[in-house]
Amino acid sequence: MGGNFPGGEDRGGFGGGDRGDRGGDRGDRGDRGGFGGDRGDRGDRGGFGGDRGGFGGGYRDREERGPMGPKARLRAKARKKARKQAKKMFNRRKVCRFCADATVLIEYKDPKALKFFVSETGKLIPRRISGNCARHQRRVTVAVKRARQLALIPFTSSGI
Repeated sequence: MGGNFPGGEDRGGFGGGDRGDRGGDRGDRGDRGGFGGDRGDRGDRGGFGGDRGGFGGGYRDREERGPMGPKARLRAKARKKARKQAKKMFNRRKVCRFCADATVLIEYKDPKALKFFVSETGKLIPRRISGNCARHQRRVTVAVKRARQLALIPFTSSGI
């Protein structure tokens, strides 16, 4: 064939040549395609496992299981009550302590006051947890960074 290599064979590469059984159009995938398409034997719900448990697939309606017993009803009621209580847990509006009390100052020289806004791993506590307003959270952040630079508070916890 007279290719670029000794022995006269052409091995492809940049010079072109035959691609062999790997067609350029990727026709070997058939009708599979990418996303969507046929789900095979998994049914409409997808998942795996079927009637043997697993993920998805083996879903049974309440009618098939039969009526709920008294214990099951109590458990369901308790779960519902717990979910309702969890929603009500954090409904109190947090107030910025610096806006409420104007005498409290944010200073980098006061590491005891700044420790309330730094977690035990050394990260700054976010606004939604600390309750600070945006203005005072920015001032706390600057003060913590300045105190870290002067080694008044650590960058990270000492155990790490």
